[in-house]
Amino acid sequence: MIRYSLRCPEDHGFESWFQSSDAFDDLLAAGRVACPVCGSSSVEKVLMAPAVRPARKAAAGPPPKPLSAPASQMEEAFRALRRQVEENSEYVGMNFATEARKIHEGDAPERAIYGEAKPEEARRLIEDGVPVAPLPFLPQRKVN
Repeated sequence: MIRYSLRCPEDHGFESWFQSSDAFDDLLAAGRVACPVCGSSSVEKVLMAPAVRPARKAAAGPPPKPLSAPASQMEEAFRALRRQVEENSEYVGMNFATEARKIHEGDAPERAIYGEAKPEEARRLIEDGVPVAPLPFLPQRKVN
């Protein structure tokens, strides 16, 4: 695996992993490498420093940024959106399609809900005129 730093014409920088240098070249030629911010498939590699482990004495500097901290403004915006949805909506889990249809048909009280649906369930909701939209995150699941 190889990691490349990439940049689009809009000056959005991002990184991505590829199986090999040839795999990157093939995907780029096919237009399959795109900027995650603007969607442009006109990207190019940028100069990046090699990952060299510093000596123990040199490593004693400021502590690294915790992984739980947002890496970019876009990541912070997604977190804010998630908080907004979770604070102002009811989580209905895998019953999302059923509950959304009941609300749309007037068989359940109108309220904001979010949950999970299989792609074919979501497609049927949209075809039937039920106002739904995909969210850019998965609901948090409880773990032991």
